[in-house]
Amino acid sequence: MDIKIPLWLQNSLDKSLAGSNQTEDKLIAESFKFACQLHEGQYRKSGEPYICHPIAVASLLQDLGGSAAMIAAGSLHDVVEDTEVTIEEIETLFGEEVKQLVEGVTKLSKINFKSKTEGQAENFRRMFLAMAMDIRVIVVKLADRLHNMRTLEHLSDTKRHHIALETKEIFAPLANRLGIWHFKWELEDLSFKYLEPEAYRKIQTLVAEKRGVREERLQQASKTLLSRLEKAGIHCLDLSGRPKHLYSIYQKMQSQNKEFHEIYDLAALRIIVKAKDECYRALAVVHDAFLPIPGRFKDYIGLPKANQYQSLHTGVIGPWGGHLEIQIRTIEMHHIAEYGIAAHWKYKETGSSHNTNLTAADETFTWLRHLLEWENDLKDAQEYLDSVKDNLFESDVYVFTPKGDLVDLKAGSTPIDFAYRIHTEIGNHCAGAKANGRIVPLSTSLRNGDIVEIITQKSSQPSIDCLNFAKTSLARNRIRQLYKRTHREENIARGKDAIEKACGKKGFENLLKSRAMQTVVEKSNYHSVDDLLAALGHGEITLNFVLNRLREGIKSQQPLTSESEIVDSLACPVTKSREIIPSGFQSGNSTILGVEGLMHHPAGCCNPIPGEPIIGVVTRGKGIRIHHQECQNIEVVKCDRLIPISWNIDNDNNVGFHTYPVRIQIKTLDRVGVLKDILARLSDHSINVRHANVKTSLTKPAQIDLEIEISSCTQLEQLFSQIKKMSDVINIRRLGHVNS
Repeated sequence: MDIKIPLWLQNSLDKSLAGSNQTEDKLIAESFKFACQLHEGQYRKSGEPYICHPIAVASLLQDLGGSAAMIAAGSLHDVVEDTEVTIEEIETLFGEEVKQLVEGVTKLSKINFKSKTEGQAENFRRMFLAMAMDIRVIVVKLADRLHNMRTLEHLSDTKRHHIALETKEIFAPLANRLGIWHFKWELEDLSFKYLEPEAYRKIQTLVAEKRGVREERLQQASKTLLSRLEKAGIHCLDLSGRPKHLYSIYQKMQSQNKEFHEIYDLAALRIIVKAKDECYRALAVVHDAFLPIPGRFKDYIGLPKANQYQSLHTGVIGPWGGHLEIQIRTIEMHHIAEYGIAAHWKYKETGSSHNTNLTAADETFTWLRHLLEWENDLKDAQEYLDSVKDNLFESDVYVFTPKGDLVDLKAGSTPIDFAYRIHTEIGNHCAGAKANGRIVPLSTSLRNGDIVEIITQKSSQPSIDCLNFAKTSLARNRIRQLYKRTHREENIARGKDAIEKACGKKGFENLLKSRAMQTVVEKSNYHSVDDLLAALGHGEITLNFVLNRLREGIKSQQPLTSESEIVDSLACPVTKSREIIPSGFQSGNSTILGVEGLMHHPAGCCNPIPGEPIIGVVTRGKGIRIHHQECQNIEVVKCDRLIPISWNIDNDNNVGFHTYPVRIQIKTLDRVGVLKDILARLSDHSINVRHANVKTSLTKPAQIDLEIEISSCTQLEQLFSQIKKMSDVINIRRLGHVNS
């Protein structure tokens, strides 16, 4: 087999052949040989032998200082999925540790992060659970993804785009969260290359054109700094240039709306010294040599990032008169900055590369622990995904408690976000806040270094208006849950009134206690009738949803009961003649029973959809108009022009195949991307949008009018339920309908 074996692997093979007793070399060599046998005859899209991929993954893990078990898992990570070998055989041949790593990576490989909302949330849960059990699983997966990205050009355009997008949105942020800068920047640049090829090539060309001038300037600044550091008695271990990566340049151009020539800090100097105190002494030398730029100094040594990154950053005016970024750190800080969690096993005091089993219990992974804890509280898929976004992407604001504990928050966070981050009960009883000893509004945006104190009272709770300025999904979800709980009686009463108006007072109390209502409760995943009524009153579910489930429940319990008796049992304000399906009508292929062979159209005044009670109106020359039974226009129609009709519930395929125009109106808090998020929910439900119109105002919520295509009442109810759960949505209603 014509493959290039790296030197480190060849050494392990040689030692193994020589009869070395080193367990590590033997494990690495045996796993490589086993993978070679299993992948023999398999080739990648590039045409090279498949074994080249496992070797590359194992090499990346070896560079990170991974243990023999990790490197073996890198060689074997595809064998269970791509060959007939079982995970039990892996355990028998290579031990429990390798088996667990291979099994974890195999499970992660089956995750599709572009699935619908509910599945996506479950996929994230599975991934974070695997990480919590053994963080090395995700490191092996990141190495696998990095090599796949390096060879992505051999796949089709569609696959390239899908994998690059998934890498940018999931794996690059994960590498950043784990502090593996070595992986993070390359994953971002490679994703950028395939997602924005024109922009990538343009920036690549512009950076290359200026490289010579940039290197000359950095050399000039380096010479000055080395001389000054030596005079100050500071031993500089390394002073080198660090080019800015293409994607970070692109991000800066986009976020600051600048052209390439307006980006000054395309490169930086990195100073590495022995001890922490020398970092601050070196900073003084830098500021003495070059003019510092106000507002460009950041102390990540005193306030490390969430991924444990530490360094001093400062911006100065270089000797040529332009901007220059300088980073100062110790050798240990540099190892953590480049390798993140891998530095825990790559650069130990003992010098050993044996792995320690890092889990979510470690302080480094507080964010991961929060996600696992919140999983039990956030049952809704979208709420959990919002929490993932808040925690997967790096925090930007660092504030202190009055006791001096550091709390990291999302950029733009307010005291109400801080309160809920400390504890749910502190947020639930928040009456006010102080920042740096002064009372501030709860809507105040917190700044780095603020000392925040929350004022609590047992009788106080945040108002629903806090949703307008709470930035974290945790705070928004807790406020909504509190509001539902504290207004429960009011919501139950509202839900009762809605059902009573629809079904009438006669037998209403018996209906609430009936087995049919209990069936509705169970099928809707609520614990009691009161829970169902509260959900109806709060707007989690619709009245049509409850009534349709009630009809289904009564029919299932009384299969021989006539349709007219069912109407009586529900006491619905619909005449019996409109509900009865004439016995002469057969199911056939029509979506509506009672109009077979006749021209018929849905009425634009009420736009009924499958699942809603309908009635036909005979018109002159335009066939039969299909109206909702409660449409106000029916009241002026003579009885001899009304014909009883119904949806063909025996022909589900036909009903689901047809779509019906429905107009909806959504009122939401105005923010960038809200329309995109709503359209994503529609896409998850395979709903086409015919027309969209957005109105915004400085003083009022944004109004989004949509015309969509719906196949059934159930589909519309599910869509409404999902959109109502979005934190920014204030209200959603159907236009041009009897209940509008």
